[in-house]
Amino acid sequence: MVGTAHRNAGVEGVEGGVGLTALMVAAARAIETHRHDSLARDVYAEHFVRAAPASAGWPVRIEQAADGDANPLWGRFARYFGLRTRVLDDFLLRSVHPQGARQVVLLGAGLDARAFRLDWPSGCVIFEIDREGVLAFKHKVLGGLSATPKAARVPIPIDLRADWVGALTDAGFDATAPSVWLAEGLLFYLPNAAEKYLIDTVDGLSAGGSALAFEAKLEKDLLDYRDSPLYTSTKRQIGIDLLDLFSGEQRPDSAGDLAGKGWSTSVHTPFDFTRRHGCGPLPEQNDALEGNRWVFATKPRP
Repeated sequence: MVGTAHRNAGVEGVEGGVGLTALMVAAARAIETHRHDSLARDVYAEHFVRAAPASAGWPVRIEQAADGDANPLWGRFARYFGLRTRVLDDFLLRSVHPQGARQVVLLGAGLDARAFRLDWPSGCVIFEIDREGVLAFKHKVLGGLSATPKAARVPIPIDLRADWVGALTDAGFDATAPSVWLAEGLLFYLPNAAEKYLIDTVDGLSAGGSALAFEAKLEKDLLDYRDSPLYTSTKRQIGIDLLDLFSGEQRPDSAGDLAGKGWSTSVHTPFDFTRRHGCGPLPEQNDALEGNRWVFATKPRP
């Protein structure tokens, strides 16, 4: 599968739409990496940003951003992504140590470099599911850096609208063993039915002892926040209209659905972790982050 990605190496997978948001988040991780009070380090992130023409001129350090931390996109929004990276890093490592799951599935993996930068225990396999163009771009950049993963890494170049379950199983995923699932910055791009299908499918593929983390939005009407500085700044500075990319349908209660299936769930605001770590975004007026929730779920062992 690495070979498949390599044959299509290029930038087409990240040059528009949702693919471009992967570069935005990579730039945020690069900025976070260089902060004196960094919550998460990703030394590969700035290389992704520089490798794509669409993002080559974006800042990768807060000092390069106009107005610095006062910049809604590269200040507050980027800090949000830095905090999210740290929280989900901690979740993944907590779920595989010391005697936990050994297979990790990144749904909509994007430019996630966790296979290369986290200290995984022996025997871990990281499955990365995303569109072929996105994985091809990542493969090209990381190959140019001679980066070496710290766990077995299995890229699965397939759209989540296709038969990704079959591709995952063919790649060696074992549904009888505990697994860890991550849907970072993914679900709010999906229609309601697609989110429900994904959650039901993860439940069906998860043995007891499995864990899942995902990001959700609770707003009944996203357009109420069209004038939020995070959205207007993102559109003005880098041309991404997030509200046009997000699904406008009312979101399902996926945390409640999992609880109904017997999973133990906890739901947090990002601000909970800002207070825990001592840095990150706090609530403000007309806040596009107000409805964001980070959900953590575990499936009990029989």
